[in-house]
Amino acid sequence: MTAHPSGPPRGGRPGDFESLQASVLFCNRCRAPQPVRERLLLVLPDGELNEYLCAACGASVGSRKVTAPPPLLVR
Repeated sequence: MTAHPSGPPRGGRPGDFESLQASVLFCNRCRAPQPVRERLLLVLPDGELNEYLCAACGASVGSRKVTAPPPLLVR
């Protein structure tokens, strides 16, 4: 058994997967994986909260929080 080195996977750079967006998620109402739409649910001081909706029936199937970078202070 070999030990895996810490850090990004081979061929990848740090930050390659910092922001992922779902295109298909499992819907409990449809009982199948379905394409999803992303809807802005709430604007927070540190980012935004988005909700994933099933494209077939409109049920909520998940959420994602997008954090905003800290504001730059100019002097």
